[in-house]
Amino acid sequence: MSWLSVLGRAIVAFAATNLDDVFVLTLFFAQKNLKRWHVVIGQYLGLAGLITISLVGYFARLFIPQTWIGLLGLAPIAIGVKKLIDCRREKDQPPKGKPGAASVLTVAAVTFANGGDNIGICIPLFASSDLSALLITLITFGVLIGVWCVAGYYLGNHSAVKRIVDRYGHILVPFVLIGLGIYIIVSSR
Repeated sequence: MSWLSVLGRAIVAFAATNLDDVFVLTLFFAQKNLKRWHVVIGQYLGLAGLITISLVGYFARLFIPQTWIGLLGLAPIAIGVKKLIDCRREKDQPPKGKPGAASVLTVAAVTFANGGDNIGICIPLFASSDLSALLITLITFGVLIGVWCVAGYYLGNHSAVKRIVDRYGHILVPFVLIGLGIYIIVSSR
């Protein structure tokens, strides 16, 4: 297989398994309480975790049952419920402190939990690759994570999107996360 066909295959696999991440990244970038670098680092950490699990599956030839992957949907549900509870508690209180490691971990957890399809695609993709194809694929994925972050940043900073998230984000984001978690669980069956 030529390096160009490997590159094409990597781009298609990444886009197919991460298209929904652009929407999630847009919501994260549109929130005032998250810094840009928190979202970018969280996205890289979440996808690095998914790629690591896929590589373990590649090297050990492990097959993760699809139902176990579906349990990852519990993470965005828990984060969404926590955000709803926090929103209700802080309704009359100003926000406390600055976002930090918790923000990075939230983005990473949501990215990771939303990646069941990544694992399902990447294990066989990696397993069918020789070492050079695997390296091209991993480099391509690394570059495309950055492209996804740029797209999410520009969409999240569009004036119409910012107005909606500023006005309704405290309600919208928890429900999007809960819906995403339910989708992950249901689609894994």
